[in-house]
Amino acid sequence: MTTSIIPTLENLYDVTQEHQDNRGYCTLQWRRGKLLVKPLGQVKQPYLPSLNSKRSLVECLQHSPVSLVSIDPQLGEALLRFWADACEEADKPIFLSIPASKKLPNQPFQRLINWIAAFLLLLLVSPVMLGLVVLMQVYSPGSLFCHEWRVGERGKLFRAMRFRTQNTTLLGRWMGKYSLDNLPQLFNVLRGDMSLTGSRCWTLEDAVQLNKLPEIKASWEVEAQSHLLHLDSQTL
Repeated sequence: MTTSIIPTLENLYDVTQEHQDNRGYCTLQWRRGKLLVKPLGQVKQPYLPSLNSKRSLVECLQHSPVSLVSIDPQLGEALLRFWADACEEADKPIFLSIPASKKLPNQPFQRLINWIAAFLLLLLVSPVMLGLVVLMQVYSPGSLFCHEWRVGERGKLFRAMRFRTQNTTLLGRWMGKYSLDNLPQLFNVLRGDMSLTGSRCWTLEDAVQLNKLPEIKASWEVEAQSHLLHLDSQTL
């Protein structure tokens, strides 16, 4: 039996700003399998206890008909990361709700050029990467890679790969100085997550800071409302 992350609309609470710090209180909107996660307003909204636990949220997403999640940057970096981690575990794509004018363009031909260039670069630098792996295992044993959330095409969140470095060590400072810790991001380019040229991918912090600009914030809210309906809509 398929269950949904959206509960039956019973026992509604009048939710105000004082509850904003609780993950269980948020505004959810959806249409045709698209779930929009927004900050609270002066609305009646059911309390969603599953949002207080990542494990519970993952299970809800896995057993729900939601095909993708669109999240508002106004929720803040911590909640963006919370939802991104849960969606990753549930194998659900997650996007930032941003206006089309601020999204990285989807250019198939440019992506092909990037793929070829990244493949050739990987062949050239593979001996360097192998040498770095050996040095890292000698001077700072542990996991080789770390992953950071970035904003890609159409606002999609993805994990950017980097070599794990400790800048307190000589090796870490050297790798950071010459940006060698970013070499694994060539794999992200091969996957189509990011481009070798053009604007750099935003971090979650970048997206939250950009959202604080009034003109950007207003346009994001208008676009979200025009594409997604409230839970109590009768036209779903």
